[in-house]
Amino acid sequence: MFWRFVYNALALPIMFIGFHVAACFNRKFREGIIERRDVFEKLNRQLNDARNIEKTAWFHFTSVGEFEQTKPLIEAIYADTRIVLTFFSPSVAPNVESYPYVDAAVFLPFDTPRNAERLIDLIQPTCLIFSRYDIWPNLVWKASKYNIPTIIIAGTVQSGSKRLSLLARSFFRSVHRHITLHCAISEDDAARFQQLGSTNEQVVVTGDTRYEQVYGRALSIAPDTVFFHGQDTLKHPILIAGSTYSDDEAVVFEAYQILRKDIPDGRLHLILVPHEPTLDRITEIKAELNKKKITYLCYSELSSDVNLESMDVLIVDTVGILAKLYQLADIAFVGGSFHGSVHNVMEPAAMAKPILFGPTIQNAYETSLLLEKGAAKLVHTPQQMAKVITEWLDNSESRITTGNIGKQLVEENLGAVERTLEHLRKYV
Repeated sequence: MFWRFVYNALALPIMFIGFHVAACFNRKFREGIIERRDVFEKLNRQLNDARNIEKTAWFHFTSVGEFEQTKPLIEAIYADTRIVLTFFSPSVAPNVESYPYVDAAVFLPFDTPRNAERLIDLIQPTCLIFSRYDIWPNLVWKASKYNIPTIIIAGTVQSGSKRLSLLARSFFRSVHRHITLHCAISEDDAARFQQLGSTNEQVVVTGDTRYEQVYGRALSIAPDTVFFHGQDTLKHPILIAGSTYSDDEAVVFEAYQILRKDIPDGRLHLILVPHEPTLDRITEIKAELNKKKITYLCYSELSSDVNLESMDVLIVDTVGILAKLYQLADIAFVGGSFHGSVHNVMEPAAMAKPILFGPTIQNAYETSLLLEKGAAKLVHTPQQMAKVITEWLDNSESRITTGNIGKQLVEENLGAVERTLEHLRKYV
């Protein structure tokens, strides 16, 4: 009871104020506030139109990566289970809206006791499933009060997580002991969940469900898929920088300039896929490339008349094609790794591509596996990036071997979906 009082009387008001202050400077926060204004009315309408099925699985995730982890589980139980989704980040909204296996989906309202109560009353969930680590205390406490099982899938706690500090651990124990089951991605994560107060019976190791997602997507892409109006066969090497922020791009562009001087014929195609290709971001990228005198085209401007061979940089100003585009890459750089948290490294690995990323990778357990096996390289500077790319371009055998190691790692980690479903089906 002490920690519930602290969370609701002190922590929540601070978070509420911080969220609204941040909205003054950050578009995503503003979008989140706007979208949450009539969330209960939206949810009520959707549920009234939903399939009339006795069982309801409520999945919550924060953003696109966590949504990917839930998809194979959702699709496995969809036929006889009503599916309700809640999410936190505005970046996931377009993906959810186009997803066919869902009965209702809304932004998660602020985690107050009243909002948690209203959500449970509206959704009437058979179980509540959190993806990865986006766990909200009042939801857990209220679900426990009403004997609704709560499950974490693809669960992870980073080794340096502040949740494991002495004071924070005491608070999180008050939450995690009410969670019915933690499906952890590794033995190390399982041990850390136990540090947070979970018993042996509350923790199992099932693996990461994203492996199935990315591997299935890689297999589904035909070798003759056309991306660029029939001009997909480019004679120069292709570096794809995926899901990038401006911090990533600063390093990539400088490395690209170094490479243009070092490569014998001076040509390397860079396909840049910004994490959020908004008009402002695309304008910012164009301005930076103009400053560096690097020629570019936008994906939306391509036509059969455009000569791709003369292109330095292709800016992908649309969403939803990065995973497929990795098929074209000779080398892949994964963004977020110079910004704060690396994005999906499994997608290029599943395509057997050698992978580069920057130093901020603590959020992704799979990056350490790729590094350990020799399927990826970590770089800190543009010079290091240019050096590794040059080495791989000069040695095609090494490049191909490195990519195949990554694909093998993905294949070795398949099976998490079935292992997780084995436990999940007990509750739905």
